[in-house]
This record gives sequence, C-alpha cells and structure tokens, in this order.
Amino acid sequence: MRYFNTEGPVNPEEHYCIEPLERVNLAEILTLIARKKYFVLHAPRQTGKTSILLSLQDLLNAAGEYRCLYVNFEEAGGEDTARAMKALLGQLASRALYVLRDDFVDKTRSECLRTEGPDGALGETLVRWSSASPKPLVLLIDEIDSLVGDTLISVLRQLRSNYDRRPRQFPQSVVLCGVRDVRDYRIFSSREGTHVQGGSAFNIKATSLRLGDFSEGDVRALLAQHTAERETAFERGVMERIWALTCGQPWLVNALAGEACFDSKTGRDRSGPIRSDAIDEARETLILRRVTHLDQLADKLREDRVRRVIMPMLAGSGDWDFSVRDLEYVRDLGLVAREGAVRIANPIYAEVVPRELTAVLQLGLEAAVDPKWYVNADGSLDLSGLLSAIQGYFREHAESWVERFGHAEAGPQLVLQAYLQRVVNCGGRIAREDAVGRGRADLLVEWRQVGGQSPARTRKHVIECKVRTGKSGLDRLIREGREQTASYMDRCGAESGHLVIFDMRPNRSWNERLFQRDPESGGSPVTVWGM
Repeated sequence: MRYFNTEGPVNPEEHYCIEPLERVNLAEILTLIARKKYFVLHAPRQTGKTSILLSLQDLLNAAGEYRCLYVNFEEAGGEDTARAMKALLGQLASRALYVLRDDFVDKTRSECLRTEGPDGALGETLVRWSSASPKPLVLLIDEIDSLVGDTLISVLRQLRSNYDRRPRQFPQSVVLCGVRDVRDYRIFSSREGTHVQGGSAFNIKATSLRLGDFSEGDVRALLAQHTAERETAFERGVMERIWALTCGQPWLVNALAGEACFDSKTGRDRSGPIRSDAIDEARETLILRRVTHLDQLADKLREDRVRRVIMPMLAGSGDWDFSVRDLEYVRDLGLVAREGAVRIANPIYAEVVPRELTAVLQLGLEAAVDPKWYVNADGSLDLSGLLSAIQGYFREHAESWVERFGHAEAGPQLVLQAYLQRVVNCGGRIAREDAVGRGRADLLVEWRQVGGQSPARTRKHVIECKVRTGKSGLDRLIREGREQTASYMDRCGAESGHLVIFDMRPNRSWNERLFQRDPESGGSPVTVWGM
C-alpha cells in the first residue's frame, strides 16, 4: 500500500505521486539535450526536482541514444576545493558504477586529481570518460548551489572551459539543478578577493527552466490515488481546502494529506472519511511541530535580503526599499508568489512567517498571559477584552519589541499578532492577507466556540491594521479603514470587525495614542482601537 511522500524523491511503487516528467515540458528538455545545450532547472526546495532528474535519467538510458547519469553534489560543499573535488569525483564514480555499470571514472579519478589538481580534475575526468564512452554522455547535476565559494567557481569554470569539446570529448548536455538560477549566484572567491557572478562563470547556459507547483488537477489526482487504494473518501470541500492552504506547493500538499489520512504516531489509517477539519488540524500540527520543510523556510528570515521583502509585506506598506534581485531571491526560495502582487506564497507560509519572527516574544507571553481570561462562559472569544488587554501590553512593552523587529510599520503588527496568537492558538487560528502596497494588513480570527447550550461552531472576526504617520489624518484613516473592514467582513462572513490604528508619529503621548471607538449606530459595525 502506498503513502504520501515527504522525504526525498518519489518512488511510484511506494508513494502516491504525479508522474514527475508530466510536470515539465519534456519535449523542450529533450530538444535541448539533442541540440547539445547546457541548461538550468531550478525550483524551491522539496518541489520534486530530484524526482524529475532521476526519471529523466531512466528515460534517456532506456531509449538508448545517450548514456545519462544523475549525480548529487551536496556532499562536496565547503570552502576546501581539494576536499570537495575529491568527494565530487567519488560521487560521480559511485553512481557511474551503479547506474551505468561503468568503472572508468573510478579507475581514472585519482590520476586526474594528481595530474590536474582540484581546478582541473573534474574537467579532465569528463574529457577522458566522454572520449571512451560508446555513446554521448548526458550529466544531470543536482544540488549545484550547495557548493560555495571557490569550489563552485571551479566546477562552473571547468564545465565551461571544455564546452567546445562536446559531445565526443565532453558531455553532450549538462543540466544544473538547484534552488536558484545560476545567473543569480554571487559567489565570493577567497583566492581572488572578490565576488564572481555565476552568469559569467557559466556563460554557456542556453536557458533556465523553472519547475512549478502542483495544479488543482494534480492535487485532485493525488488524492484520488489514495481514495482508490485505501477506499477512504474525502468529504466535499477537502480538496479545495488543501488547495487553498497550500496553493499547490508539493511538499505541503503531501504533508497535509499524509497527516490527515494517517495517524502521525502509529502510521496507521485513520478510520472514516477525511473531513476539512482534519486538514486544519494537520496544518496546525505541522506548524507547531516545526517540521524540517517549514523550519528551513523560517531560517531564511534571518537574511537581510529576505527581511527587506517580507517586512513591508507584513505591514501592507507601500514604503519599501527591496531591489529586483531581492524579490527574485525570495521568489526562487518559494517564500513569495511567483507572479502578481508581492505576497507570501501560500496561507501556511503566511502563518509560519509571523510566528517565527515573534517566537521569542511568544515565549514570554506564555508565562504572562492565560488564554482562559478571554474565553466567555458560552465558549465564545472575548475579542474586545483581548484587544483592550493588548492596548495595555502595547503601552508597557511594545516600543522595545518594535525596535528589535527593525521595521517601523511591521513591528507593531507583529507584536499584536504575537499576543493574539497566544490566545487564539487554544481554540482557533489566525489567517493573514499579506501584500506589499495595500496600505493595511488584514487578519481573520477563526474561533471554534465550544460550550454553552449550542453545538460547536466556528465564529469569524476581522481585524484590520493601519499605520498613522505624520501625513495621515485620523478621521480619514478611520473612515477608509471602517469601509475596508466592513467589506472584508462581508466577503468572509465575519460577525465582528475591528480596526486597529497604530500611531507611529514621533513624540505622541500614550493618552493620545490609546483610544476606543464603538461601532456607529446604524452605520459601520466596526470597533476602532488606537495604539
């Protein structure tokens, strides 16, 4: 019986999967190889790149026109080029023995290292191997961007310097696979004391292919495999829920489905049909467990070029200073949507990012805030009481935390969300809508009310955040904010709306900054909170 895969390449005999080569333009790839092109395949981590390369290797070797070899360069990472090249040639020799039953590289690598040194051994090995091969070689290099510094420069230059000798004395085609396009590599050479652009070190690249996420059809087909084999039904709306939460990110799709369909502790099937609330439980489990995929993503938030894009996005700010290269980088990481508005790629990432940025703050709140204080006797959430408490916390502690976040507009909203998260985690969730240039940040609090005489139900509350600067008048901000909040409430079916205005003008007293305005009689159903 197969299962949903979240570790390593897919194996169709063991895993539910979308056929890897159906996810790319195979005709284009085969044409590039036939034309002796060297090219790049790139995509965020855990999207299926390795599975595609291994399937391509099998396809080409079965066809018989080429001898194709997949090789992973990850273990050759490090600044020591001599050590890295020895490891790299070891990988090449091992895989050639296993896949092609060819011991040529194994027999010649030591001599090439001795005679050519680390900056020529790979090139000379490939020259000799290609010359002795009865068919043109095709080399698929995975994890190319795990190499760093002079090692990466050396590999790229050795491939480039022998390019003119293909296909009789060098590989017919080489595919470089990694997270980013090689043209975007900015590599520091300790030998040369300067940065080298990947595009100049590998200026023989014909094109770059970007692997996309699953389509809605792919998600549906993946779940259908589980239904067919396990005879476990997915209730109406489950596929749409998975799609809404993941936007097709392959690892997330498999992780959510796997967590919902199988007991995470025992690995056995859960009984009964899979419901949408099981998907929501799975989402929260993955986030709280800090699974490797999400942890690696969160680790990138420490990088300045990532924060330059993310922070104004969290604030909905039009005041941003990131470059096109910064934006390309976070898009290559898969953290930001590939096209359209600059926004976080999917709702799960949108939950992970602010939680990670406020992790230390939330640890402090665990000891200071008891969620039970804000749950009414009937099990409903006392959101007005919670926001009033946040005003008090903001007055005492927010300025120091805002300074730590390093972004004037995003900082207050991160403090607000950290406090909300502490309470809402105990019976609900917070969804965000993030995009650069919106002029606001929207939060949707979904609270599962359990208690009282009524059956359990989910109640929705909208919180919209705006920033007041020296240019903005309060009455106008409130008028526009109430209209936007009411529109958002109508769109998502919320029963209450709250507009939070952060006063970022310098030298303002807290008595002036903190206020509350109740909903207008016969008008907007939105409460306004000043902070």
